[in-house]
Amino acid sequence: MSAVQLRRWTRQEYHQLAESGVLRPDERVELIEGEIVEMPPQLSPHATGVCLAEDALRAAFGPGFVVRAQLPLALGEYSEPEPDVAVVVGGPRDYAKAHPTTAVLVVEVSDATLAFDRNVKASLYAAAGIPEYWIVNLVHRQLEVHCDPGALPEARYGFGYRVRTIARPGEVVAAPSGGRVAVDDLLP
Repeated sequence: MSAVQLRRWTRQEYHQLAESGVLRPDERVELIEGEIVEMPPQLSPHATGVCLAEDALRAAFGPGFVVRAQLPLALGEYSEPEPDVAVVVGGPRDYAKAHPTTAVLVVEVSDATLAFDRNVKASLYAAAGIPEYWIVNLVHRQLEVHCDPGALPEARYGFGYRVRTIARPGEVVAAPSGGRVAVDDLLP
């Protein structure tokens, strides 16, 4: 007899669940490596952090990039996360027919989901080759900058970020665009 395995959902099946009403439009869910993950409700500090990150990144990146807040990334057949903020190359109309399949930067604003964002999401984004991943850590009031994605056998999906830097209030970090972002501008 074979071992019991979880059934993984594809992105296409995930969309069909939404279209058929099995997943309601108001449900906060994401598809992560074939699993439908329910996300907790957003409290005010989290929502404010998302708005602040969106504003700061628009200023740091400028033309030629789109800053997308809480919109899907199509990361392979089994994953469609909705990061708090993703910066992608191009313009909004470039994604009218399909979600972006990569980003130059992904940002998660983290309080209740801090462990999930550090482990599961970091490994997912590294496996997708996203060069830089930031966690606006509301718990410790700091910014975690993760870069240099690559194979890490101990990571959830076999990939992770090999460099992690902590930036605190009063400090400034360089965005992948070369622009600068003050940590204070990201924290509610």
